[in-house]
Amino acid sequence: MIEEGDWETIPDAEGLARKAASAALAVTYEAAGDFEATVMLTDDTHIRELNRDWRAKDKPTNVLSFPAPEMPGATGPRHLGDIALAYETLVRESEEESKELAHHFVHLIVHGVLHLLGYDHEVEAEAEIMEALEVKALATLGIADPYRDMAA
Repeated sequence: MIEEGDWETIPDAEGLARKAASAALAVTYEAAGDFEATVMLTDDTHIRELNRDWRAKDKPTNVLSFPAPEMPGATGPRHLGDIALAYETLVRESEEESKELAHHFVHLIVHGVLHLLGYDHEVEAEAEIMEALEVKALATLGIADPYRDMAA
């Protein structure tokens, strides 16, 4: 769902999001089964509101994930939850980090899906697991390790 932002600068954003989500699922134990998630492409203004209202952080961010509870007895694909991405932050980060815009978009979708599956990066050990899964998923799509140049 495109709400706000200049998202047409990413050709076939929907197709890329599907490939990214599939790659994230394929590198986790969740690979079996049918899944769905909602992806909202928006702008910094709206994501700032979401971040403020849901995380008490009054600033824009690149991606937010809202995991959905598993519904026992539900039929059809399991709804994992919702992901929101902010266009201006995505563009700014890709420029600052010299990353291809579409590659950074795919990375954030992978990151968001992993959050929907319960992965996190608040603790160093968890961050290492999550980052390794991201790198593995991105590699299946021909995208280089986004963390390789960030080691200091």
